Amino acid sequence: MPSATPIHKPLSKTTLPIALSSAKTQHYTDIPAPTHNTRNQRSAPINTSSSSQIRTIAWSPLGNLIATADARTLRVWNPERPDVKFSTELKPTPLASAVTSTGTHGRNAPSQAVQHMSGVERVAWNPDREAELSSVGADGIVRFWDVRSKGQCVGEVKVGGEGFSMAWRKGGEELVVGRKDDVLIPVSRRQLQTIAQYKQPVQTNQVVFSNGGDELILTTGDGQVKILDYPSMTILHTLNAHTSACYSAATDPRGRYIAIGGSDALLTLWDTRDFICRHSLAGMAGPVRAVSFSFDGRYIVGGSEGSGATAGVGGGNIDNEGLMIAHVESGEYVHTVETKAAASCVAWHPSRYWLAYAGELGGGLKVVGAAGGAV
Repeated sequence: MPSATPIHKPLSKTTLPIALSSAKTQHYTDIPAPTHNTRNQRSAPINTSSSSQIRTIAWSPLGNLIATADARTLRVWNPERPDVKFSTELKPTPLASAVTSTGTHGRNAPSQAVQHMSGVERVAWNPDREAELSSVGADGIVRFWDVRSKGQCVGEVKVGGEGFSMAWRKGGEELVVGRKDDVLIPVSRRQLQTIAQYKQPVQTNQVVFSNGGDELILTTGDGQVKILDYPSMTILHTLNAHTSACYSAATDPRGRYIAIGGSDALLTLWDTRDFICRHSLAGMAGPVRAVSFSFDGRYIVGGSEGSGATAGVGGGNIDNEGLMIAHVESGEYVHTVETKAAASCVAWHPSRYWLAYAGELGGGLKVVGAAGGAV
């Protein structure tokens, strides 16, 4: 397994654009390069597993691995070795399903080793176990993977419906899964079973834990963000965050801000001390499906379904297509990473200014900085 990446020195809002401008982008795809035919020979069949859109990406806690999932494939990449032969495709096995499938009331009948890849919606790394990845999707099963042992599935939990969102609590002993029918399911990693069920009265899109793990943040379809006490699930605060549905959320590593992305193409930044909106970042071309803070909490980026940015706020105008990076304290856009198409998945590296993104059909994963540069 690759070693951990040392923490990069924080960069100011004047020096970060210079560093990112010189950064080279690495492309990762499991579609092999086409081979040249010779006379009387046919080319080998091409693997099209990446021809569908990547739905979710996640860096491991140390930043030495990154996981991606599309409609067919769940894969873990080594960012320093982009060739697909150095990646690991994760697949459930009949043995893993028979041994570990369980539910709220004990062990259920063994599940089939279906292609859970038929609709993985979310992947997330255990914050306390650097080599453990969890996934959830349309089959309603949370799977736990040990990436050190060739991607072995080491546990399963049935959550009783289509999984849609997922977040680990600090310490790595519990996670919460959100189903498409707006039911939240806390899951015990140690016992491999669900703990309870909490039906939500409104469409619930994403779940995120606070840094300390004592609050659960929910984005909802009515434009509100609810902050719940965990594990009691009582409401502590309600933010009237957007005029339409809130899709995505992230917490600042320093604990100072919550970022919210909405269907109104806005990204808002909320101060956790008084829950006042400090900045509203416009200019994205469509609904903001993902938001991510840099490792030092100084910068924020949003992933949009649209194709290209239009304008900046807070003292700067950005008219290039791509991912717009804003300085958190000032609310100014400071740099744009140009992309060929929409990038609905974004994730900053946990200890340096590498930026991973995906979302364009058949475009695979791209990591700004992984191919060289000053970041």
